[in-house]
Amino acid sequence: MTRDEVIAVIKKNILDNLEDLEESSIDPEKSMKDLGANSLDIIEVVSCSMRELNLKIPRTELADVKTIGQLADKFMEQIGK
Repeated sequence: MTRDEVIAVIKKNILDNLEDLEESSIDPEKSMKDLGANSLDIIEVVSCSMRELNLKIPRTELADVKTIGQLADKFMEQIGK
């Protein structure tokens, strides 16, 4: 799986959980908060994305993740293991 494919999964879950958002406005260099997500939205996006990618990452390992791209990178680290 490529990083772009992982970002596509995250984008899909962002669009499913946040209203009034265009896919073109989702920039991997932005945080989900920049897109209007609250903490519950972020947990839902991350949880759905991990389920879809069949990953289990402790929340503590995600604490330093700020942007969508960093989240994708963290997922890629796990996929590579």
